[in-house]
Amino acid sequence: MKAEAFIAALELPTGTRVDRRVPKTLLVEHGARTATDRRSINEGIEEAHWVATLKPTTVGIPVHRDDVREYLEITILSVTLRATARTERLATLLHRAVPYPMFLLVTQGPVLTLSFAHKRWSQGQAGATVLDGDPVAAALPTDARDSFLPAFCDALSLARQPRGDLFLLYQGWIDTTMALLAARITGTFAMPSSANHAALRRKALEECAELETEITRLRAAATKERQIPRQVALNLELKRAEAARDAAQKRI
Repeated sequence: MKAEAFIAALELPTGTRVDRRVPKTLLVEHGARTATDRRSINEGIEEAHWVATLKPTTVGIPVHRDDVREYLEITILSVTLRATARTERLATLLHRAVPYPMFLLVTQGPVLTLSFAHKRWSQGQAGATVLDGDPVAAALPTDARDSFLPAFCDALSLARQPRGDLFLLYQGWIDTTMALLAARITGTFAMPSSANHAALRRKALEECAELETEITRLRAAATKERQIPRQVALNLELKRAEAARDAAQKRI
């Protein structure tokens, strides 16, 4: 799915559109803390496009303010990466570069990835914001026959998101994205029934991802191991990890 088609599926009001190219120098200035980060942005990004800004005046949704964060607007940014770019790292740098919560679309070859990251006030620098937890990301299915894609796009439409304030809107998009990740495990696309259900689902998905990484490591280690006692021990660890993953999947 192309970024342009996906943006159209969000059904944004005309007044939200910005449609402006973002210079990489600006992203480097605000998102790069090290020489490696600067190189990642300069060499990894082909182009960046500021698609839209969602404010109370353009979407009719109030701002969010509390002691932890202030959401005055939501930025929608679309970037195209070169083939060798590290998608996850660049997404994190881009979320850091923009002071507002960002709906980030990352195109790399045929894959379109959505990325979200909550922001909060920095505890060490007055007025500055930092990421509040790891970004949530999902690659959109590239197979046009994928049964989840129409329901996912329909659910992400602005008209179907919470409208209490901009924090709830942004969290709604995160919960919808988590529903897609859950569907790839359960085989059914279903929105969470409550905020508590959404939080439990996210925790279970995080556990599944961590356990899948551990399972891959244990399988590789068991394959390379030549000592029988150690092979047995690794296989027992593998079975425990698989059982824990299966349990986490049932909680999704």
